[in-house]
Amino acid sequence: MTRLQHRLEDLRALGRKALVPFVTAGDPALAATVPVMHALVQAGADVIELGVPFSDPMADGPVIQRSSERALARGVGLKRVLALVEAFRETDAATPVVLMGYLNPVEIRGVATFAAAAAEAGVDGVLLVDLPPEEADEYRAAFDRHGLALISLASPTTPQARLERLCTQAVGYLYYVSFAGVTGADRLDAGDAAGHLQAIRAMARIPVFAGFGIRDAASAAAMAAHADGVVVGSALVATLEGSADEADAARRAGDFLRPLRGALDGLPAGA
Repeated sequence: MTRLQHRLEDLRALGRKALVPFVTAGDPALAATVPVMHALVQAGADVIELGVPFSDPMADGPVIQRSSERALARGVGLKRVLALVEAFRETDAATPVVLMGYLNPVEIRGVATFAAAAAEAGVDGVLLVDLPPEEADEYRAAFDRHGLALISLASPTTPQARLERLCTQAVGYLYYVSFAGVTGADRLDAGDAAGHLQAIRAMARIPVFAGFGIRDAASAAAMAAHADGVVVGSALVATLEGSADEADAARRAGDFLRPLRGALDGLPAGA
């Protein structure tokens, strides 16, 4: 059983909603990334999504776009991202880390080379925003050989046939994008998402996490009532922007995440 599978099984057994924070590697500073990751774990993160900086992040809104630009200006590419995961693993062998990014940096390396390097660094899963499920077989096979989960995305506009395919093939967890648009948009409607989430959870063999538009404890609890967990990104990245140093960034990360953890833990059992 992989580290990610073990964590997801533990969450299911405990009836605990997953809390998955996203941060961009190398932002607000290269030296801050690993301290921020540890602070998030201490504040209740179950899985960490680590963004791979990319020059054309088409699914990301302005907040994450700016964070990628800052990280790229510091020279943070895929090699440094994997080095950050290795550094995190020096003192945390339990918390799953999922890389979130785009195809281009992976294709430049070659999927087999990337999968081997990612697994060696301590990565547990990869979410490639612009990889269509119909073209994912080569990636899935390479990742499977190295114990990496290829995390899939679904949205309110996903056609039924594709959704059924995703629910059959998906591993790790299924990331449900709560609305059509980019990250950080303030248009979350938990009631509208509820029906979609219930239908997908009925089909999926794995946990379904909801992301996009989750900004605080209230929105996290509203979405987690209908999902197995939530992903929070833009609001956290915005909170870290402008941190004075790595200690300040870590403090901000923990202060941001703790109320969300409390809100999820306060949901009624079986929600």
